[in-house]
Amino acid sequence: MVVDRDLIQNKTTVTVSTLPVSSLQRDASGRLKPYVIGLFFVWGFATVLMDSLVPRFKALFALSYAEVMLTQFSFFLAYFCFSLPAGALVARVGFVRGIVIGLATMTAGCLLFIPASSAAIYPFFLVALFVLAAGITVLQVAANPLIAVLGPRQTSHSRLNLAQAFNSLGTFVGPYFGAWLILGSMGASGTSAPAHPAARAAQAHTLELPFLYIAVVLAIACAVFVAFWNVRLQTRSAAAGRAATPAGRDARVRMLDLSLLRRGRTRLGVLTIFMYVGAEVYIGSLLTNYLMSQHTLGLAAASAGRLVSLYWGGAMLGRLVGSALMRRIPASALLTACAIGAAVLASVSAVSSGSIAAYTALAIGLCNSIMFPTIFSLSIEGLGERVPQGSSLLCLAIVGGAIIPLIGGKVADLASPSVSLFVPVVSYVWIAVFGLICRFSATAID
Repeated sequence: MVVDRDLIQNKTTVTVSTLPVSSLQRDASGRLKPYVIGLFFVWGFATVLMDSLVPRFKALFALSYAEVMLTQFSFFLAYFCFSLPAGALVARVGFVRGIVIGLATMTAGCLLFIPASSAAIYPFFLVALFVLAAGITVLQVAANPLIAVLGPRQTSHSRLNLAQAFNSLGTFVGPYFGAWLILGSMGASGTSAPAHPAARAAQAHTLELPFLYIAVVLAIACAVFVAFWNVRLQTRSAAAGRAATPAGRDARVRMLDLSLLRRGRTRLGVLTIFMYVGAEVYIGSLLTNYLMSQHTLGLAAASAGRLVSLYWGGAMLGRLVGSALMRRIPASALLTACAIGAAVLASVSAVSSGSIAAYTALAIGLCNSIMFPTIFSLSIEGLGERVPQGSSLLCLAIVGGAIIPLIGGKVADLASPSVSLFVPVVSYVWIAVFGLICRFSATAID
């Protein structure tokens, strides 16, 4: 194995032999795939609950749009803080043990909702969300490249889209769960904060139960992966999750491989993930309040929350269809078409009202469907054994879900929620450009 000289000159290192990618390519066990696909569902379900928490916190603590978007800021800031360390962790301990660590951290974050609900203080909830997202970050850094390498390189785009369809199944089911347990007790308007601290504490207490349920599920999933790991250790095919014995002191690479940003495909991919996640998160966060507005449908909070499932359901359907289409249509071409469609739908919703504004906004989910997995897989093409580091850089860019919603929230406060939809339009235009670059100038950015 040849290691570039500039990759050796860093004190923070791990051995090349601990990188799990080549082992996975030799041992693409079909038994591992269902477990990994299940993880996509789990973190999709947990992540989409943020969309239900936004209107809940807005009403509970009398927050502006910009203030309530700190919910998403705290959640997605964890990606910025932990993506690079997570890539280093996965490179050192392997995919399976990284997944166990991620699940355990997510469980801890869910359990922090119990003291946060008792205190009924907004910043306490933000801390709990930050810890929850830290666990999801580790999970994503491990699971996204893992599913990509569990099979032939030629079908990696299709395979990752199929796994992300189960992520979308979690985001489709999540709004019903959130509408039932998080938004169900809100009044018809959903906008008035409790006047008395005791009343606020009583309403905040209702947030314990949904996250306690999730903590139980995550603990069970963690136990399953620990058991799976123990079984794998007893066989010669455990290479998919195990750190091998170091091959030698000179075979080392950086844990935090920022040199990958010199590669055009990776650099543009990081920017595109930033733009995409910011657009998707802002629209998902805005939708419940948007559908409650008299400008659109004027729904009660719980009804609006349930309707948001159409946004995520469209993403689920689109990923299933997109996974099949990518066997016939180049991934980059399909990405460009979907980005243009999303920009058009968001623009139509911004300049219209009533049911047209509502349903064009919800339909954006269908166009969002294939974007994240396609951008991700296009960006890590050709990285070889540096896939964990590339994955961590791409997950670092998920911090766009913290920054762009703050910008959109400020525009919503200064103008209107409808006008703020032009913020994600900018993101979709760039995504279309990225797709065109990958389609027609791939050799220039590799």
